[in-house]
Amino acid sequence: MHTPDLCFTRFTATIDGYSLPERFTFPFYYTPHPLCVLAAEQLQHHLLTQQDWQHNFGLLNGQLNRDDESAIGKMFGVLLVQNPQGEIGFLSAFSGKVAEQNLLPGFVPPVFDMLTKESFFHREFAEITDINHQVKQLSQSSELIQLRQQIETDRQTYQAQEQAQRQTMIEGRAKRKQQREQAESMLSGEALKAVLDDLAKQSVAEKNVLKYLKLEWDEKLASEEARLNSLLAQLDTLKEQRKTLSNALQHKLFAQYRFLNVHGEQSDLNAIFAPTTSPVPPAGSGECAAPKLLQYAFTHGLKPLAMAEFWWGVSPKSEVRQHKKFYPSCHSKCQPILGHMLQGLNMDPNPLEENWAEDKALEIVYQDEAMVIVNKPSGLLSVPGKTISDSAYTRLQALFPDMEGPFVIHRLDMATSGLLVFALTRRANKSLQKQFISRGVQKRYVALLEGKVSQSQGEITLPMRGDPNDRPRQLVCFEHGKPAHTDWQLIETRDGRSKLYLYPRTGRTHQLRVHCAHHLGLNMPMVGDGLYGEKAKRLHLHSESLELDHPYSKERMHFQVDAEF
Repeated sequence: MHTPDLCFTRFTATIDGYSLPERFTFPFYYTPHPLCVLAAEQLQHHLLTQQDWQHNFGLLNGQLNRDDESAIGKMFGVLLVQNPQGEIGFLSAFSGKVAEQNLLPGFVPPVFDMLTKESFFHREFAEITDINHQVKQLSQSSELIQLRQQIETDRQTYQAQEQAQRQTMIEGRAKRKQQREQAESMLSGEALKAVLDDLAKQSVAEKNVLKYLKLEWDEKLASEEARLNSLLAQLDTLKEQRKTLSNALQHKLFAQYRFLNVHGEQSDLNAIFAPTTSPVPPAGSGECAAPKLLQYAFTHGLKPLAMAEFWWGVSPKSEVRQHKKFYPSCHSKCQPILGHMLQGLNMDPNPLEENWAEDKALEIVYQDEAMVIVNKPSGLLSVPGKTISDSAYTRLQALFPDMEGPFVIHRLDMATSGLLVFALTRRANKSLQKQFISRGVQKRYVALLEGKVSQSQGEITLPMRGDPNDRPRQLVCFEHGKPAHTDWQLIETRDGRSKLYLYPRTGRTHQLRVHCAHHLGLNMPMVGDGLYGEKAKRLHLHSESLELDHPYSKERMHFQVDAEF
């Protein structure tokens, strides 16, 4: 049984010099409040020194050990709260399970604990597990395997015998034709009739052989296939039963995850996800740190003040997660839940809905009748977004109202600055598009990375795909990812940071950011990368150099704008 005193953690260091947050954290893009940083550091010290439980985070003497294949890193969260007595402290939580447990001393409990002995989950999941066992047994049964093999063998034998008989009939037909022609030239009357009748009987006999061969094999195969279909029907029945029970259990389980907000309003996962584009909640919904923290605070009368989540341990193989770094809440699972839970809280505005570049000019680097090349400032969208219409594209539309274009040739992330090309005519658009598709355009970026790069140059080839559970984040995926290739060259190292030239050979979303931050790449996020590193005033990535053929004259042209960082 958890009580507020067990989970409410007081700061070990004095916090007298800290001011309290004015508003609650916007959880999907934030800079941690200093008190949340202090709480996280205190929790991290606890993780290193506690002896109550054991979990392999992939840490050896406090340092990452990436060679340990069994290691599993975890997301932890801290929630700065004020208790009814006016004391300031914090709550701690972890996502999913740690040490194969839902309940650990000092951490808030899950919203619903499916692992308790009295939970319906064990009983109903055992039924599904039993059906799974039956499905596996039947799928792998010797009878089913042998029957499939026998049918395949019999079909091949039947086909071979049928082809042999048809060949016999072809040869017999040719032979009889020869005999018929010979008889007709030498015989007449009853003698000729007798020979022709005998040849006709031979023809009928050969056709009957084929007829009865087909009947015999059709009957044999029909019997075998009837038995196979009976077994497959049993298998389908079991699978349908498993699906029905799984869906029912899932719906029942989701109904147990009931979330409060500051108004005391309660809503379960089924209701929360029903109006979304994915009405079935993703697996693990409600098990993340953020909803667990807020649920505990609302349940026990604690006032939420600010929140932060950090990664502890080795990164998953496909994701970019840096040890001890802060990260936003995930979108697919947490956004709908937190949308309900945060209603009524005075919260920071969503920075992603603000026009960061409203007061920044769009510099035109080159312009003629075919194309325009601009220096896009960091914070300006390349094309209009869902909530922000201001973009490089819309600004050029206003500048060139009488042109066929502008036509979008390529894009830069909102946070990335630098050279961007637009076509002003359909003819130029066709030429430029072809150059980008055929990789005839040479691009060079400049980036500033957190850390010291030990080599002078190299290449990164990590295939990538979108993260279906946390867009717009991207994953490294060797199974389903698309090829992504980046060459890099070190410019200088200063103050613990590395300045690099980056040469993308492919154009995957967030390719340069992921290739730099991923542990199989350079393992160093870019300065200011709020998705794969730590948020700052800006992302230190700039499209510095661009080389292409003029769409009309075919003259090779080179453009360069130096980075401002």
